[in-house]
Amino acid sequence: MPLAGKISILHRVSGLLLFVCLPFILYLLDQSLTSEISFDAFKGFLANPIVKIVTLVLSWAYLHHFCAGIRYLLLDTHVAVSKEGGRQTALIVLIVSLLLTLAMALKIFGVF
Repeated sequence: MPLAGKISILHRVSGLLLFVCLPFILYLLDQSLTSEISFDAFKGFLANPIVKIVTLVLSWAYLHHFCAGIRYLLLDTHVAVSKEGGRQTALIVLIVSLLLTLAMALKIFGVF
């Protein structure tokens, strides 16, 4: 399968992951904004290494879905519609989303 096809499948998987986890994410947002005490509890919850990994996976899903969505918007405007253009834009989406996820990982795990 060409890279563009794999990126398309990852776009669908990331969208499904975000859709399934959205109620939980919104609940956590609501709880973190309720009071200072609930915010401190939320910070404690996020200190768990497993929760950090889940947060990183959700961050990847969001960032990949966002980057691939921009790619599809460009394809809708007939930018890089050729086979080679599709391969190049798919590679750009993969690299950019992984670099952004790496930056998020460094932030989540407290490197900076």
